[in-house]
Amino acid sequence: MTLLHISVKAQDSKEPKLNLALYEGVVVGGYVDKGLFLNFGGPNVNVIHKSSKIMLGMFPSLRFQEDQGTPKNSFVTPGLGIGVSYMFKSLVLQVPFYYNSKTAKVNGSWNLGFGIGFKISGLNKKLR
Repeated sequence: MTLLHISVKAQDSKEPKLNLALYEGVVVGGYVDKGLFLNFGGPNVNVIHKSSKIMLGMFPSLRFQEDQGTPKNSFVTPGLGIGVSYMFKSLVLQVPFYYNSKTAKVNGSWNLGFGIGFKISGLNKKLR
């Protein structure tokens, strides 16, 4: 989540438009590897076109998954995913990849997920 976000858009007119936002971010819930995740966006590289935004970035996440067997992990575990998000206005669609570390019983592997969420932002103000 960005605490202070300033963007300059100069494509539409001769004079650039400045937008100031106190905070901006995304909240996404989804499914991966027989469990759920909740993430909050993170550092990303993005491309904006009109009301759409495509982001390639990292997703700090909470994963909700019941472990099978013994010993067990906690039902809620932190994780970090990477992937692509598509934002249209306030709707966010996401395709993340999460890595499960190897254990004594299984090899480590990358898992593909999918999620849907929304954009949050506050105190947006046009400066010009």
